[in-house]
Amino acid sequence: MRNYDYIIVGSGLAGLYTAYRASAYGKVALLTKSNIRESNSYFAQGGIAAVTGEDDAPLFHFQDTITAGRGLCDYPAVNVLVNEGPARIQELINDGMHFDTENGELALGLEGGHHQKRILHAGGDATGRMITNFVIDKVEHCPTVEIFDNHAVIALLQDEHGCYGVRCWDFNENREEVFSGHNVFLTSGGTSAIYKRTTNPHTTIGDGLALTYNAGCEIVDMEFIQFHPSAIYTPTGEAYLVSEAVRGEGAHLLNQQGERFMVGKHELAELAPRDIVAQSIFQQMKEHHEDYVYLSLKHLDPEKIKKRFPNIFEKCAELGIDMTNRIPVAPAAHYTVGGVKTDLTGRTNIPHLYVCGELASSGIMGANRLASNSLIECLVFGKRAVEDSVCNRREAPIPETTPLFSLNHQKLDAYLSLKNKVADIMTQEAGIIRTANGLQEGLENLLHLEQTEIFEENEYYSLVSKNLLTVAELIIRSALFRKESRGGHFRSDYPTPNDKYVCHIIQQKGKEIKTTPVISKLKDKS
Repeated sequence: MRNYDYIIVGSGLAGLYTAYRASAYGKVALLTKSNIRESNSYFAQGGIAAVTGEDDAPLFHFQDTITAGRGLCDYPAVNVLVNEGPARIQELINDGMHFDTENGELALGLEGGHHQKRILHAGGDATGRMITNFVIDKVEHCPTVEIFDNHAVIALLQDEHGCYGVRCWDFNENREEVFSGHNVFLTSGGTSAIYKRTTNPHTTIGDGLALTYNAGCEIVDMEFIQFHPSAIYTPTGEAYLVSEAVRGEGAHLLNQQGERFMVGKHELAELAPRDIVAQSIFQQMKEHHEDYVYLSLKHLDPEKIKKRFPNIFEKCAELGIDMTNRIPVAPAAHYTVGGVKTDLTGRTNIPHLYVCGELASSGIMGANRLASNSLIECLVFGKRAVEDSVCNRREAPIPETTPLFSLNHQKLDAYLSLKNKVADIMTQEAGIIRTANGLQEGLENLLHLEQTEIFEENEYYSLVSKNLLTVAELIIRSALFRKESRGGHFRSDYPTPNDKYVCHIIQQKGKEIKTTPVISKLKDKS
């Protein structure tokens, strides 16, 4: 058993940043399922939202976030994000992070749902990679941080005093390893790769959600899956993200008849919040029996496009697409809006277990994440969680724990087959537009798989197979419960919002689904 002060699971920006912050307070083990550069953060193109412009204010950022969240944002969490975000950005800059500039000032972009230019970017359309690499460099030079690649966490360890570590499968040595710590941070991302068409790495299948659910954590608002409106359409089914910032620079969405269908749908047209744009594209595709629409840039300066979006331009060229003309696009599963319920310091209902980043549900995102709020959330709440943990160190003795799991290579094909079946079910029955009949059929299909698949006790591929089914069921059960349409959850049988559902839906293992009210006001400072 390996002993540390901090166990941090996940190598996206949330994990890297918390490891960097925690390194000042003790010995850190940073565990990542694949390699340190395989994460949603790394592939994020658009940017990071924070108030830095003179004509902007935290209040405006607050209002845009609340509006995008469709009535389900918790005001205190959003208030923390917008007011502490600028300081986290300045700290990064002071540490040497270089964001793109224009005429000596920070270059600010505009994205969907924002009424002000407040999106900082780096390397044009490589913001995630630039920030992630910057923090990776910091972490790699921290003598108190040890990085473990190819370590997939398979269980949380806990006793009556709370969480004290994790079991993980070490693919380098092909054996289980046990890590213990005084505080455990899960930052393992969302679950969008549970769908067929996704912008996420194939590893993003909700491991952290299944781990925490099985451990007894409260899981919130899992019906809200954000589909990014503009992912490049390819005949093979692979999806490549086209940043919302492209529409921020003036690109138009056209159906295959050449019509701008977003005009008249929303005051911001192509820059409407993501749920509205994704649903509109889906409806156009369905109405015209087409697999995609076009993102047209032919009216924009081609040289400016190449300079602003070099990586997207290169990917388009690789696929035989002229980005300066038009790009075939269709929505793809992109972001898990719900997640593990946390407070404003990242604490869960299990002592000494913190959750940050996309895996967390702190109340910021509501029913629909505002563009580019995800990276800044990692910084703001990562710092808060680490600072809280300094005064929350587990003092109880840590039990000695021996390895338990094995890996049967013959189970790999069964797992991959199951993953494809689950992706088909989720895409067809729990995608952009849902119905009670479809969701119920999807749930029954998942339960049938659960009953007919052959699982081995304490075997790696059997466990991850069961985790897949667990996460899929969490999404569908929550979607069945919410009999309305709101944000990233659209029910064609209940196509309008219903005030009865201005609430958070909570699932906890062994308990009935329950709801909690949205915190829709700030504390009176007087």
